[in-house]
Amino acid sequence: MIKVAIAGYGNLGKGVEKAVAKNADMELVCVFTRRDPASLTVASGVPVVAMADMAAWTDKVDVVVLCGGSATDLPKQTPEVASLFNVIDSFDTHAKIPQHFAAVDAAAKQAGKLAMISVGWDPGMFSLNRVYAESILTDGSTYTFWGKGVSQGHSDAIRRIPGVKRGIQYTVPVPEAIEAVRAGKNPELTTRQKHTRECFVVAEEGADKAAIEEAIKTMPNYFDEYDTTVNFITEEAFEADHKGLPHGGFVMRSGVTGEGTNQLIEYSLTLGSNPEFTASVLVCFARAAVRLAAEGQCGAKTVFDIAPKYLSPLSDEELRAHLL
Repeated sequence: MIKVAIAGYGNLGKGVEKAVAKNADMELVCVFTRRDPASLTVASGVPVVAMADMAAWTDKVDVVVLCGGSATDLPKQTPEVASLFNVIDSFDTHAKIPQHFAAVDAAAKQAGKLAMISVGWDPGMFSLNRVYAESILTDGSTYTFWGKGVSQGHSDAIRRIPGVKRGIQYTVPVPEAIEAVRAGKNPELTTRQKHTRECFVVAEEGADKAAIEEAIKTMPNYFDEYDTTVNFITEEAFEADHKGLPHGGFVMRSGVTGEGTNQLIEYSLTLGSNPEFTASVLVCFARAAVRLAAEGQCGAKTVFDIAPKYLSPLSDEELRAHLL
């Protein structure tokens, strides 16, 4: 049995708990938390341990799944925890992945541990599909569309605006852009042409809604490059219609082979729960991390480094017989 620990018990941590329960070769050993362990009750009933006491569990855990946020948690946590355990995270700030990889790689190699970073669906599964598609169709263009779904980072940014009581943001692909790619037109698309952003906000009583809307639409790095719609709704409507965390998207590669034969590769996801699906990806790659560590490998790895057989609970013989 692969002994798994979770670090962080938010939406993603709870998703990992559920995913581990669906894998017969894994068991959840404990949950590490920065909160007072006595204040946290976990669904599976496993022990809750203070992050400060992690070192006492090094001989009881095969891999720690880090479930913190990419903005401030993982850049600090992943290198620190990789000095004690094999780890896996879902760091998703694309522009900072090389920097994060270098920091984690140094810590993991020094400790002789295996650390997987940036595992999920993007980065993660979408990354793999971009590599496969571009390697096959060398003459072409790659397009990634996200949504329709909740962007947790953008939703958090809305909630930080003064006067906002509750807020959520949906990323929506532009249908005309997707159809142009499917038609083999290889369009050159700006950020604004690929996605729109739709926001639903519950304002504090007496708040300046016009100011809130302006703050959202002009927010650098989040909304200023997109056509953004802001909808003010009641708290009852928010509670009824916007409590889920759906998401999804497409990776598309439109290219030509031979003397101009059009080809299209398309990979898509429709997710009822973004964190639960991300958790399921993390758990299957956690299996790979443990297997690689058992082979004596150490340092940081990404999804590009993992052969598919390391992800599956099936034997090599079963994979060849049933899935090849």
